[in-house]
Amino acid sequence: MKRSSILGALAVAGAAVGARPALAANSCQIGPPTHVEGPRVFAGYDQVELDAAYDQSAYAPLQAQIQARRAANSKLVLARLGNPARIAYGLTDVEKLDIHRAKRPHAPVFVFIHGGAWQNGSARDYAVYAEAFVNAGATLVLPDFAAVGNVGGNLNLMADQVQRAIAWAYLNAASYGGDPKRFYVGGHSSGGHLCGVAVTSDWSSVRGLPPDFIKGAVLMSGMYDLVPVSLSSRRSYVNFDPATIDALSSLRHIDRLRAPIVVTYGTSETPEFQRQNRDFAAAVKAAGKPVELIEATSYNHFEMEESLGNPYGPNGRAALAFVNA
Repeated sequence: MKRSSILGALAVAGAAVGARPALAANSCQIGPPTHVEGPRVFAGYDQVELDAAYDQSAYAPLQAQIQARRAANSKLVLARLGNPARIAYGLTDVEKLDIHRAKRPHAPVFVFIHGGAWQNGSARDYAVYAEAFVNAGATLVLPDFAAVGNVGGNLNLMADQVQRAIAWAYLNAASYGGDPKRFYVGGHSSGGHLCGVAVTSDWSSVRGLPPDFIKGAVLMSGMYDLVPVSLSSRRSYVNFDPATIDALSSLRHIDRLRAPIVVTYGTSETPEFQRQNRDFAAAVKAAGKPVELIEATSYNHFEMEESLGNPYGPNGRAALAFVNA
C-alpha cells in the first residue's frame, strides 16, 4: 500500500492532532488525511502511523455495533443451545473453559481463542459461534484466560494459560464426547497471535504431548512478528522485552509447526495486519509446510471474526472444512 493511501486511512491519535471528526452522514471518513510526519519507527512508518496500523478502530467505524451484535446474538444462541459446560483447566478463577457439546458422540473438537487486544473478552461473549459448530456435529471449546492488564503486562503468562487450556481440552476430550484424533484450534486477532504461538510450540518436550496432536488450525487476522507491535502504542500495556518478543513471535518458530494451517485476513483491515498474515503464510509456505492463505475482500477486522459463525463466511468455511474432513 502506498504511503499516501496509508495516510488517507489513518486514525490520528488525540494528543498528536486532535480528536477524530464525526462521520459525515453520507460518507465513511476515518479522520484527517494528513499529519505532521515524524521520524521513521518501522518500515517507513512514523510513530503516529505505526500506532494507527495496530489500531483497527480507524478501519472499522462500526466496531461498537458489530461487537454489540455479537453480544446480542450470543444470548440468543445460549437460549437455543443451553448453557455450556463450564470446567476448570487450572487453579486460578479465570482458568476455565466453556464447552458447547455436539449432539453426537466422538465429535471433532475446535478450540477457539478469542481476541480483544490481549485486554478484554470472555468465553461467554463468543457463544454466538457455537451454533455453527454444533449444527455441523462438532464441539466448540471457548477458553477464558487472563487479560494482560491483570497480569502486569505478561504475555508469556497468557500464552501459557492458552496452551494449558488446549492441552486440557485434548487430554480430556473423551470426557465431553470429543474425538482427540480430530482436534483443531483457531484464534482471531490477539487470539490469532496466541493460537499461532500454540501451533508453533514444542508440545512434546514442554507438555509431554504428541507434537502433531493438533490436526489443523485457522489463524484469523493475527500477529506473528512482535517486533513492530512492540514499537506501537501497545507497548504501553504489554511488557515487550526481547525474550518475550523472541519466544512469542511464531514467525521465528515455524520449524516446530506440525499442523496444516489456514491463515485469513480481510482487505479492509489495517495494512500491518494484512502484511503480518501475508508474510506469515509466505514464510510457512517457503518452509515447505502446508498452508492456505485466504484474503477476504472488503471484510474489516471485526467482520472477519463475525464470519466464524457463518458456514459460508471466510473463517466459518475454513474452520468447518477441518471439522468436517
